[in-house]
Amino acid sequence: MNKVIVPAGYRPVLGSYDLQQAIALTKEIFQQEFTENLHLKRVSAPLFVKSSSGLNDDLSGKERAVTFDIPAIGDDAQVVHSLAKWKRLALKKYGFSMHEGLYTDMNAIRRDEDLDNIHSIYVDQWDWERIIAKEDRTPAYLKETVQSIVDVICDASAALKKKFPQIGVSLERKVSFITSQELEDLYPDNTPEEREYLYVKEHKTIFVMQIGAKLCSGKPHGNRAPDYDDWALNGDIIFYNDILDIAFEISSMGIRVDPAAMDRQLRAAGCDHRRSLPFHKMLLNDELPLTIGGGIGQSRLCMLLIGCAHIGEVQTSLWDEETLTICKENHIRLL
Repeated sequence: MNKVIVPAGYRPVLGSYDLQQAIALTKEIFQQEFTENLHLKRVSAPLFVKSSSGLNDDLSGKERAVTFDIPAIGDDAQVVHSLAKWKRLALKKYGFSMHEGLYTDMNAIRRDEDLDNIHSIYVDQWDWERIIAKEDRTPAYLKETVQSIVDVICDASAALKKKFPQIGVSLERKVSFITSQELEDLYPDNTPEEREYLYVKEHKTIFVMQIGAKLCSGKPHGNRAPDYDDWALNGDIIFYNDILDIAFEISSMGIRVDPAAMDRQLRAAGCDHRRSLPFHKMLLNDELPLTIGGGIGQSRLCMLLIGCAHIGEVQTSLWDEETLTICKENHIRLL
């Protein structure tokens, strides 16, 4: 069954050329304010890493990385899923100071992604990471950073609408923070996805905290790799998307594991075999800086701020024939 949502009476608010201008402007405005507010410097990042390095992000643990051999170096490589672990290593390698950080354009191929209005096999996001002090590893520091990012997004939206007043998107600036356990307590008979939808429809902009560990129900709110986010200090930034009437995740982020959290989460996830990998050994030996970081979807952000109904309106990817037909018949212009 096709998963494309067709909003009633949907029509793109921008013509084809204006849309391209809006995409470029959204990225330009967001990057400038985002890097200034979070004290980040741009760096170049890999499209692929060695399969044996342990640097690739395992996401939920089910996704298959695109893997290929490189005869010239006698090793296999994987197209990155994200740069969650690579960024932390880069901060050490490049000699960043306390409360400084980096950001980069991350491009990935997620071959097993289910395709719908907001999911594509092509992923483009701003990956960022910043060095923090031990005393910063608190929920208060996490919340402060989340609100700063949401402020930047809302500022970018306002600037975009000044250039293109026909855009009717309205965002809530104040973030409502809630833990995944509190969300389960509120809606015990609903799935995690349904809980997010019910809560964000009421509060408009939310941050769901503490994702990865099992809840009182015995199930986690969502599956998270055990070796980058601290499950007690992470979460997702979610906006209510009124065009699609859905919970719209724009960023997954968090304070990263310290040696104690890494040890605890590797055991909980049954991933003790990773302790021998180079990155994991360095972290467990306390040789890497403490950090906070995340990823912010570039196409997702453009889609949200411009008011598009499908991610294919703001990025070029591959779609099945049924999706192409449905979109063409309903004025959804896929690039």
